[in-house]
Amino acid sequence: MTNRRTILGALSGVAIAALTAAPALAQEVTLKLHQFLPAQANVPKLVLDVWADKVEADSNGRIKVERYPSMQLGGKPPELMDQAIDGVADIVWTVVGYTPGRYPSTEVFELPFMMTDARATSRAYWQMFETHMKDGEFSHVHILGAWVHGPGMIHTKDPVNTPADLEGMKIRGGSRSVNSLLTKLGATPVGMPVPAVAEGLSKGVIDGTTIPWEVTSALKVPELVGNHTEFSGSALYTLTFVLAMNKDKYESLPDDLKAVIDANSGEEFSVFAGGTQEDSDGPARAKAVALGNNIITLDEAATEEWRALAQPIYDEWVADMNKKGIDGQALIDEARALIAKYTE
Repeated sequence: MTNRRTILGALSGVAIAALTAAPALAQEVTLKLHQFLPAQANVPKLVLDVWADKVEADSNGRIKVERYPSMQLGGKPPELMDQAIDGVADIVWTVVGYTPGRYPSTEVFELPFMMTDARATSRAYWQMFETHMKDGEFSHVHILGAWVHGPGMIHTKDPVNTPADLEGMKIRGGSRSVNSLLTKLGATPVGMPVPAVAEGLSKGVIDGTTIPWEVTSALKVPELVGNHTEFSGSALYTLTFVLAMNKDKYESLPDDLKAVIDANSGEEFSVFAGGTQEDSDGPARAKAVALGNNIITLDEAATEEWRALAQPIYDEWVADMNKKGIDGQALIDEARALIAKYTE
């Protein structure tokens, strides 16, 4: 009887140990996701967390995605791509243009007045990524998603109704192309990551910024400036983003977990991400309206004046791409055709 109790007690201990160990055994892979915005900002909350939660659920808990906002793993936003390549982080979300000229083909979508809406442009971007960039510029990482934000616009302390109104202003530029346009219009472009915009405005380092509506709420931009300039038709600009994974980490996954990552990556995820960002424009705009800010919406004729002034940016970009051995005009033509195809 004593032996039976001893055996049962031992078996019971084994069972308890097995039950206790089950969750640890279930979680096979931990992925560190690193990005530059606070956790409560729209992209982490509405895109990255949704993606990470889905991956965890679809893997039945075998994948855990640890989220590190606000550069908590160290470094600065322009270093994120190298962190993904070097394995400092397993996955990063970043603005491609934080490393200007490194991924030149993506810039076709950042040219002034190229994009119409985020869903159409994100779909075009993903398709052109697969055709032109996957095995070239981005061959050192595994790209999970590639998308753009909603229409970029101008937010300033003094009103901007015409291109001439920008003369002498210090404006945070959203991309290399927008910086070139600002220079041509007599403004001084100031390079700074998005998180620095609020401090730049409050301290007078900049007189305004180019960002989409969606970002303005988190940065308190409507409280710091009183004027917002929107454009009709195609947008002043947009930025390209990627969700990039360390290639070795992806390749090390068992096939069934690779399949989970694959099912939550690609074109439809990219369209979801871009569309989600653009959907956040409306509520942010409404906050500026509620504050009584001056919202200047340029009609098609007024927008055309800006569009004509942007043409030299296209010519310069094509020449720059040609020097790199890239047919820039062909990329422009393809991007325009795809964006038009998918714009509703």
